Amino acid sequence: MPFEKKILCIGAGYVGGPTMSMIAKKCPQYQVKIVDINEARIAAWNSGDLPVYEPGLKEVVESVRGKNLFFGTDIEASIKEADIIFVSVNTPTKTFGEGAGRASDLQYLEKTTRSILAASDSGKIVVEKSTLPVRTAESMERILNGNNKGIHFEIVSNPEFLAEGTAIADLEKPDRVLIGGHQSDEGEKAVEEVAKIYANWVPHERIITTNLWSSELSKLAANAFLAQRISSVNSLSALCEKSGANIDEIAGAIGKDSRIGSKFLKASIGFGGSCFKKDILNLVYLCERYGLPEVAAYWESVVKINEWQTTRSVKRVLRSLLDTIVGKKVAIFGFAFKSDTNDTRESPAHLVVRELLDERAVPVITDYKALPDAKRDLADVLDKVQFTEDPYSAAFESHAVLLCTEWKQYAELDWEKIYASMTKPALVFDGRNILDHDKLRKIGFEVMGIGKA
Repeated sequence: MPFEKKILCIGAGYVGGPTMSMIAKKCPQYQVKIVDINEARIAAWNSGDLPVYEPGLKEVVESVRGKNLFFGTDIEASIKEADIIFVSVNTPTKTFGEGAGRASDLQYLEKTTRSILAASDSGKIVVEKSTLPVRTAESMERILNGNNKGIHFEIVSNPEFLAEGTAIADLEKPDRVLIGGHQSDEGEKAVEEVAKIYANWVPHERIITTNLWSSELSKLAANAFLAQRISSVNSLSALCEKSGANIDEIAGAIGKDSRIGSKFLKASIGFGGSCFKKDILNLVYLCERYGLPEVAAYWESVVKINEWQTTRSVKRVLRSLLDTIVGKKVAIFGFAFKSDTNDTRESPAHLVVRELLDERAVPVITDYKALPDAKRDLADVLDKVQFTEDPYSAAFESHAVLLCTEWKQYAELDWEKIYASMTKPALVFDGRNILDHDKLRKIGFEVMGIGKA
């Protein structure tokens, strides 16, 4: 039987790969194709060693790959035959020109938009899946609908709200699916077409439709609010350390308030990942552009608190090690920005390692999934950093263990064995507050946590 629709996703990264795999699983009547210019990445998606680690992802991919899910590099041909095109390309923060360090770099989005126009000989629905500044669709429309081919494109916004480490569960049972489009006959039909995809498994009440600009801005707003909660609790953790209060107890108490809730109140060494910092800085830039400096300053403070939380944590460790760690081996437990992912983008551990190197320490990094990415991120200092898959080897003869990623396996380690192998006095800095501190102290460790005296 021929496929009812042909769906294409341009971009085979952390968003495009899992999202399209779930759509293929839930919608066998659709052909789903994912394309990317990175041949090595596509080869990995077609192998048993996927380029993205997410619990459950491999099983989903293998259940539909070669049936109605396909990965390839022939972008032009794939565009030509597609009915609906999801754009999931990288939109990093600009490193040059106006808005450098804050604004989104949209060069890849523009190139992709022009490629869609060049390869198309019929009208299509183009879906923004990448996180974008509000009113980006306006620029895409100028390119796509300013053509002399006599064809029309309809732009729809469908931002992702996935949390890395739980992406498959988030896709299987999303809190909401947001779809924004123009409030015209053509726009509403395009929104309905995209909503029809998700309706195969998402309850109707969880599919929310808005105007195009509200959808674009909602993604930035959601990430800003989540990051703000983390920075808020982290700012209080510093006060707890000075006053003798316990941040876990504080978070537990305020989280019982139904107006506040308990989520994203876990104090830590700092948030990371590809979205929070990038999206907040993009929001800051937009506020400045629209003449709202006070609003911009408010959101920028969220990022500043986060970076301060990481650097002050390293300073606490330094003070505990007699203000010198020159030549001292320091074990870094976890380089991914969070557990259950191999993503190291904006990982607090990256900044920790750089701070340690500034003090001429010898960092030894271990991680359950992210060592290849850690080596890539630290390519300029590989001769000064050590790597091992074994946490016991990382801790051997070290002066301190700095836990930076909340892999549950770390709480299950034999900490008596680790203590016996370390240089004394042995310090454990629990940057995620997942360890039993009383038990560690009984073993003999000096223990430091977040928000605990």
